[in-house]
Amino acid sequence: MFDGVKKPILKVDDLKMHFPIFKGVFRRKVGEVKAVDGISFEIYEGETLGLVGESGCGKTSAGRAILRLYDISGGSIELNGQDISSLQGDELRRLRPEMQMIFQDPQASLNPRMTVASIIAEPLDEHKKLSKQQRMARVFELMDAVGLHRDFANRFPHEFSGGQRQRIGIARALALNPKFIVCDEPIAALDVSIQAQVVNLLEDLQEKFGLTYLFISHDLSMVRHLATRVAVMYLGKIVELAPRALLYSDPKHPYTEALLSAVPEPDPSSLNKRERIILEGDVPSPSNPPTGCNFSTRCPRVMDICKKEVPEFKQLDDGRHVACHLMD
Repeated sequence: MFDGVKKPILKVDDLKMHFPIFKGVFRRKVGEVKAVDGISFEIYEGETLGLVGESGCGKTSAGRAILRLYDISGGSIELNGQDISSLQGDELRRLRPEMQMIFQDPQASLNPRMTVASIIAEPLDEHKKLSKQQRMARVFELMDAVGLHRDFANRFPHEFSGGQRQRIGIARALALNPKFIVCDEPIAALDVSIQAQVVNLLEDLQEKFGLTYLFISHDLSMVRHLATRVAVMYLGKIVELAPRALLYSDPKHPYTEALLSAVPEPDPSSLNKRERIILEGDVPSPSNPPTGCNFSTRCPRVMDICKKEVPEFKQLDDGRHVACHLMD
C-alpha cells in the first residue's frame, strides 16, 4: 500500500481539455466547453486516487485526456518522468502498454463480433510478436487472473452477464502488464450484488501486479473503500484533494460537505446527527462558467470575493489541497 515515500508515477499540471463549439454553415467556432479547466495532482506508485463529483463535472474527460485519448488543450502530463503531453503517432503508441483504461459500460466497450479470446488478445496482437501458442497461453493466464473459466474463450460478449463482461474488459486492460490504469466508473453499469465482486477483484489485482489506479466514480461509499486519496471535482476543476480519512471525517470545501451529506448512512441512529445539505439551482454550463469561483452560484457560504476572484488551489497544514476563499 501507499506509504508516502514512493515516487509519483503520474504528474498532472494545469491540465486543460476544452472542446470547441461550432455553429452555422461555415462551422465557425463560437465558444468552447471547458470540460477540464486547469487541474493538477500527482498519483504515487501503488496507490489508488479516487476522482469524484457530479455527473458532467469532467471526470471522464480528465481520465481520457490523461491517457492521451484526446489531444489536450493545455498543461502537462508526465508518466514515469516522461512528458507525454504532446506525443503523437508511434511515440505515443510505444507508451500504450504502460497505461490502460477500464471503461464504464462493459457492453459498449467490447466488440460484439469478437470472441473473448480475440478481445483479450487484441492488445497483444497490436504490441507484441507472439506465436499462436504463446498468445493463447497469455489469454488463459489473464482469464484465470480475473476469474473467467477458460471454456468461455470462444464465446461472444452477449453470452455473458454485466459482471463477467467487465472482467473481460479488465483482462484486456491487463494484457500488456501496465503499471497505471484509469478505471472510469467500472462498476456504475453493474448490479449492486456484482459491484463488490468487481471491486474486490480490482483490489486483488492491484496487490498481485503492483498496479496504480485513477478510480473515477460518483459512488462516494465505494471510493471510501478503495481509495488512498480522494480528489473532488466540480465543473472542470478540482476543489479539494486530501487523504481519504481526512476528507471523509473533516471536509473543508462546501461542495465536498454537500456531497458527503448525500451519502446514505447505514446506521439509522446517526441520521439525526448529520445535517443534510441541499444545493440550490443547477450546475452551470461548462461552456459558460461563472466568474470567480465555479461553485459561487450554488454555495451556501458564498462571499462577495467568491463572485470576483478564482480561489487558489493551495496546500493546507494537514497536507490536503483546497480551492476555497474560506481557507484564506
